[in-house]
Amino acid sequence: MIVQLRVCVPEQLSAVTLKTCRDHTGTAELAFFPGASVVPPGDVIELQIARESVEALLEKLDVLKARDTGSILISMPELVLSRRADQAESSAPGDGADALIWDEVTRQTGEDSRLTWSYLAFLVLATQLAAIGIVTNSTIAIVGAMAVGPEFGPLAALAVAVARGQWRLGRRAAIALGAGFPVAMLLAALTAWLSVPLGLFPADVLDKGSAVEFIYHPGPYSLIVAVLAGAAGMLSVISRRSAALIGVFISVTTVPAAGFVAVALVLGEFQ
Repeated sequence: MIVQLRVCVPEQLSAVTLKTCRDHTGTAELAFFPGASVVPPGDVIELQIARESVEALLEKLDVLKARDTGSILISMPELVLSRRADQAESSAPGDGADALIWDEVTRQTGEDSRLTWSYLAFLVLATQLAAIGIVTNSTIAIVGAMAVGPEFGPLAALAVAVARGQWRLGRRAAIALGAGFPVAMLLAALTAWLSVPLGLFPADVLDKGSAVEFIYHPGPYSLIVAVLAGAAGMLSVISRRSAALIGVFISVTTVPAAGFVAVALVLGEFQ
C-alpha cells in the first residue's frame, strides 16, 4: 500500500529534508521542485512511500520542524503501478494494512467528535428510536437506535486523547458527550410525557417483563461485550475498516440506556 506525501519546506531546510526522505526505508519515488511554493515561499518535495514507513518518516520530519515551517500533505492513491513501489513495500517493515498513522487517526476521530447540529440530530433521533423500542418492546427499534447513534465517535476520540495525551481532543469529545446526551434525553422525555396522556403507551409499561431488559440489567457479560466492542471499534478505526463499525455500533447500548432513563423518569420509575 503506497502513500503519497507532499512536503513544503523553506529553502534552508530543503536539503536535509530531501536527504531524510531519500534515505528513509520504504521510499519508492522522490521528486524535488525548487522554488515551487509561492505561499509560503520554499521548495516542494513529493514522494511515494510504503504506508508502513509513513509514521517513522513523519517523526523525522517533526524533528526538522517541517510542519511548523511549511506543510505536509498526505494522500492515498487508489492504484499505483510501479515495480519500485512493490520493492519499497517489500523492504518496509510490517504490513501496510496494519500500519498506523497517528495523524490520520487523530483527524478522523477529531471530526467525529465535534458537537455539531448533525451530531445532535443523529443522537436525538437515535434516543427517540430507543425510547420507542422500549415502550413497544421492539428489539428491532433498539438495534436501529444503536446503529444510528453517533456516540462512538466521541468515545473513540477520548481513547485517542488518553493514549496520545491530546487533551484538547479529549475536551472536545467530552463536551460532545456531556452536552449531547442531556439534550437527547430531555427531548425523549418530553416525547414520552406527551405520549402518556394520548394513550400511546400505558403508564405501567416498564413494570412488565420485556425483551429489552438487558439494557437496565447489566451483568458480567455486559462488561465483556463493552470491552470487546471497544477493542473492535478502535481496531476498525486505525485499520480503516469501516464495515466492521456497524457491528460495533450494535454492540454498544449507550443510546438505548439513555432512552430508557428518559422514559423511566417520566413514568416515575426511579429505581
